[in-house]
Amino acid sequence: MHFGIVLRASCPHHPRMIRDPSRDKPGKPPAVAQPSFRRERALIKRGVWPVAGCDEVGRGPLAGPGGAAAVVLDPKRIPKGIDDSKRLTAARREELFEEITATASFAVVSASSARIDRDNILRASLWALARAVHALPDMPQHVFVDGRDRLEITCGCEPVIGGDGLVLSIAAASIVAKVTRDRLMCKLAQDCPGYGFESHKGYAVPEHLDALGRLGPSPHHRSFFAPVVAARERHRAAPIGESAPASETSAGMSIEAAI
Repeated sequence: MHFGIVLRASCPHHPRMIRDPSRDKPGKPPAVAQPSFRRERALIKRGVWPVAGCDEVGRGPLAGPGGAAAVVLDPKRIPKGIDDSKRLTAARREELFEEITATASFAVVSASSARIDRDNILRASLWALARAVHALPDMPQHVFVDGRDRLEITCGCEPVIGGDGLVLSIAAASIVAKVTRDRLMCKLAQDCPGYGFESHKGYAVPEHLDALGRLGPSPHHRSFFAPVVAARERHRAAPIGESAPASETSAGMSIEAAI
């Protein structure tokens, strides 16, 4: 059903009643605001210092460690272009990583796949975040952390949902954590060739699921993640010398690779 305005030919067209075809054309998407240093600066003005941001990486992958970084930016030497790591290209993340680590205080902690298996991914991530804060050269007085969970640390802690896109210190931590983990996954690719860790960084892309079907889980896979469990069970059931068909391993699995 169509609802519109019918104009009689005898009526003069009012300018506001004439449809402008140019308005039907899709415009540019609204610009995404970059994270700011506003919250940190407000605390600094109140005498609260150091102020850190922290973020985790690697909750979604099937293999490799999770990790977390904490960063205290120098208000007088903040690199330009810091943003949520997911909005940046790999090359730009590498550039900003070098700039951030050259001008800011930072710490990085990894949560091994064994810890993830033992504690679960949420607890392992929160552990890594808290350890990263305590590993900073100087204990901060206040910490902004991405997400909704408050950390068990000995200073003020403020969770910020979507913080890597809002708070500059958290965005800086997201870059440091992401680049560190990506580099580590490239090293694991040399230790366990054939899985493609260097390209997908352990996430559940088709290439990775196919490799799980052919090779079975490696020592770096997270034992209790569903696709890893399925691949291990199929390899146990397969006759010696044969691998489970890759199509069986990946069939029916839809996994969001969230960083």
